[in-house]
Amino acid sequence: MEILSRADLLAPVRAMLTSFSERSGFDEIETGHLALAVDEALANVIRHGYDSRPDGRIWISTYLIEEPERRIRIEIEDEGRQTDPDQIVSRDLADVRPGGLGVHLMRNVTDTCEFERRMPGGMRLVLEKTIRREEDHPSDQNHAGTPENGSQ
Repeated sequence: MEILSRADLLAPVRAMLTSFSERSGFDEIETGHLALAVDEALANVIRHGYDSRPDGRIWISTYLIEEPERRIRIEIEDEGRQTDPDQIVSRDLADVRPGGLGVHLMRNVTDTCEFERRMPGGMRLVLEKTIRREEDHPSDQNHAGTPENGSQ
């Protein structure tokens, strides 16, 4: 998918990603986390890569990878200002103020969060998230001996 660097285009991207994540096997919570991470990444590209210009190009690619574990890979590429990947760090959580937690969030809700420079210009972000198996997070109805309606 290719979009322009406009904040009003983030909602359709979230909707597409949410649908893709759910169809791939993510639960509602994991889907929400992944959508939030991508939303933060795109907001950062718009704000920092393109200085809020609405005419920058952003490419979003999504992949379902089956082996060795089922996971989603999301690649976000742009032609904006380059940044040294080693300088992309989370703000200290003790520094309480609005904004600046996008990188922290992306790194905490995904298994892989890698920034790299594109040539001849721009940046590339790779996010990956493994889909947890049902036995990793059983639903309430799978707890043996727990009455669902309060009676035994």
